[in-house]
Amino acid sequence: MAVLNKIRQRSLFLILIIALALFSFVLSGLFQNGSALSNKSQNVVATINGKEISREDFLRKVEFAQRQMGQGVTNTQAMNRVWEQEVRQAVLESQYKPLGFSVERDQMRDLLRTNLSNSPEFQNEAGLFDENKLNEYIASLKATSAEAYQQWVDYEQSIAESGMQQDYVNMVKAGVNGTLAEGKVEHDLENNKVDIKYVQVPFSSIVDSTITVSKSEISSYINDHKKEFEVEASRDINYVEFREIASLEDEKEISAGLTNLLNNSVVYNDVTKANDTVLGFANAKDVESFVNSNSDIKYDNRFVFKSALPKVLADNLYDKTPGAVYGPYKDNGFFKLSKLVEETFMPDSVKARHILIPFIGSRAATAETVQTKAEAKKTADSVMAIVKANPSKFVDVLDLSVDKVSNEKEGVLDWFTYNAMVPEFRDYAFGNRKGDVGVVKTDFGYHVVEILDQTDKEKAVKIATIARQIEPSDATVDKVFRDASKFEIAVADKDFQAVSKENNYTVRPVKGIEILQENIPGLSNQRQIVRWTFNEETNVGDVKRFNIPGGYAIVQLAAKNKAGLMTTDNASAIVVPKIRKEKKAEIIKDRVKATTLDALASEENQSIRTASALNMKNPTISGAGREPRIVGAAFGLKEGETSKLLVGDNGVYMVEVTKVTPATELDNYQAFANRVGQQKANAVNTKLYQALKDASEIEDNRAETVQ
Repeated sequence: MAVLNKIRQRSLFLILIIALALFSFVLSGLFQNGSALSNKSQNVVATINGKEISREDFLRKVEFAQRQMGQGVTNTQAMNRVWEQEVRQAVLESQYKPLGFSVERDQMRDLLRTNLSNSPEFQNEAGLFDENKLNEYIASLKATSAEAYQQWVDYEQSIAESGMQQDYVNMVKAGVNGTLAEGKVEHDLENNKVDIKYVQVPFSSIVDSTITVSKSEISSYINDHKKEFEVEASRDINYVEFREIASLEDEKEISAGLTNLLNNSVVYNDVTKANDTVLGFANAKDVESFVNSNSDIKYDNRFVFKSALPKVLADNLYDKTPGAVYGPYKDNGFFKLSKLVEETFMPDSVKARHILIPFIGSRAATAETVQTKAEAKKTADSVMAIVKANPSKFVDVLDLSVDKVSNEKEGVLDWFTYNAMVPEFRDYAFGNRKGDVGVVKTDFGYHVVEILDQTDKEKAVKIATIARQIEPSDATVDKVFRDASKFEIAVADKDFQAVSKENNYTVRPVKGIEILQENIPGLSNQRQIVRWTFNEETNVGDVKRFNIPGGYAIVQLAAKNKAGLMTTDNASAIVVPKIRKEKKAEIIKDRVKATTLDALASEENQSIRTASALNMKNPTISGAGREPRIVGAAFGLKEGETSKLLVGDNGVYMVEVTKVTPATELDNYQAFANRVGQQKANAVNTKLYQALKDASEIEDNRAETVQ
């Protein structure tokens, strides 16, 4: 009872404790992954100028884009494409929506007509766009497939957006023009001219190694130019590759295997209980079967001219007698063994004409084809007899041919080379003589062929080649696995660089990997590695093995770079040359005492050079390169006046103006004003969107919502 009284007395205290416990429970739930506080970031891919892009809608578009883009396109590539489309749409929407831009029904129909007018499924019998067919198509989609209909809605939306974007861009263009005053400035920039004499003391006259740049100087430069060095969060890695590449022993074994195929071998026959002699490659009668049974590349049953042969065969087999063998030799990732099978003399190209008679089931058959194979052969033989008896009758029987293209040229197939035709047609045309007429059967049907002309004949050869791909043996693959495993274990508690050096492994560093990056230099598409580096559980110094095509990569996370300003180490390659140039300029200015060109040239062992007709539109100095600050300074001098020391992009200068030629005054500057207006209009196309994007508020959550 006493206990109950104490509880009652302290009821307010207990209520507070229970409330705090409940509150902490709720907070802990909120801060867990997938909690209420993070639901928005988990379900919203981006917020652009207040417009949210949902994860579900974004991924649906990515999936559709990947199908549209075809095989070989990665998910990341499709995602980046959709991202750019969504950002562009949202950025421009924020501009033209307040202006009341919209696409009404009539304009939408015009846009669809423009985009679909060449699609056969929406054309009538006259080949014109038929809106009724479009309406039927949309109704069919809506009735049969919700997914397909949604894709159509997305397509319509994209067309509407494109229409509004174009209207907006055109409106902005209509608001820009060039005034007469701007036209005069344009004219003067081009046509005000100065001639100068100058001395350049190039920065290269001071050796880079004599100029030291400290980290604090790099840091100060970065802080003074923050906009240039703002970066996203990134990661740096080191990696060592272990490639499954054939060893020298593997190559020797492959080569020896080909050599063993060359000669006859004796094999015991379990059926006859006697030894059989198996013919080798050198003596094989059925060369095609032998090659196809022993080669990684199938037999190529073609004649080849010397000019088309690989150099190694042109030099070692072309002039030999049939039966000669060359190899094994190494060629393009294979060991090969080649044999000269046959030689002939044939033309380089042939001119012929034909009549193609199809049969049911042939590739040239049409809906009107009714002849069987035997009937088509009989027709072809009859046509051949007519043509042989009187070649002038060839054109009279062309109506029997289904080759409408050649029919327009009286059946003529103009000059063609050996490999341009199907094998049966090719063999007849190149294996017979000018004037011959014959029947040839191909997959297309029966051809009545007349050889009209041939070039001079030259020697061609048929070569059989057994090819074995050079690839690592199982023993080599196992060794690569063991080496990778040993290295992975060794660097787990030792210095990555030191262990690599001990084993003569090359360490490849990669800096600045961003969270949505896909390719890693040297390793190609390795999204798995990028994900690992950005995993919260991965710490700097951690090492992991990854499977890569043809081997392994042992990867170390070398650094985590936060979003903000680039680190001094990463920026040094950009900043050091700039600071070094500034220091060189100060050194040159401090040591120079000269006040005339002659004195400066003598003092710095440089020459006095000239440049004529300089203008502000193209501030390039002959012999020195593009130097806008120096040219600008020259225009500020009077004729005969000499400048003080001037710092340019490529050195320190002293300039003397020898002649000033003012631009000719014009009665009217409209032509130049028009040019300025056109330049502004072109800038709208190239710079408007980027300027709007830079000014937009874009919250990118892809890294958290889409991996």
